[in-house]
Amino acid sequence: MLLTASKPTTDSNHEIAAPGISWEGILCRCRLGDREAQRELYDRSQQSVFRLVARIVGRNEAEDVAQQVFLNVFRSLDQFHFQSAFETWVYRIAVNESLQHLRRQRRWRCSSLTGDVMDREPEPERRLDHKELMEQALAQLEPELRSLFLLREVEELSYAEIAETLQIPEGTVASRMNRARRLLKERLMALGWEA
Repeated sequence: MLLTASKPTTDSNHEIAAPGISWEGILCRCRLGDREAQRELYDRSQQSVFRLVARIVGRNEAEDVAQQVFLNVFRSLDQFHFQSAFETWVYRIAVNESLQHLRRQRRWRCSSLTGDVMDREPEPERRLDHKELMEQALAQLEPELRSLFLLREVEELSYAEIAETLQIPEGTVASRMNRARRLLKERLMALGWEA
């Protein structure tokens, strides 16, 4: 089944789950090949997945990566046994696929030796608003820290849910979150953010 990932129309925070049929009911029907249930699963989760993926890999690559996330979700449905929340499981697939995508890109990326970025000063008259500054600063974080920060601050997962999603101890989540916040603040200050 080929799905088309559409960009969300709003940036508001939506839960993956929606009213109506339970996730268990949808997943049971999906496992039986019910196309309407597959569409329901996709419709309920595509905005959250796209938002998370776009912030990890960038908007230009997000549609392709989100498409791969859903292919992996549908291929792996038999492996999900409600030992965790369905949303957590989908986020794990989205984060893993996003990080794999970035690793594959890094292998093939070539850099030019001319025009070093560090030599260029930002135009003084160009003022970025807080959202643009945050997006730029987030893009400068290493992908693992960025995905952890996004799961906590944008998707509003608890430390326990993030630990389950990323399959790391909760204490590691806390220490990495502190590191992500510290580095993000440093990046923001370097970009000219004023408290």
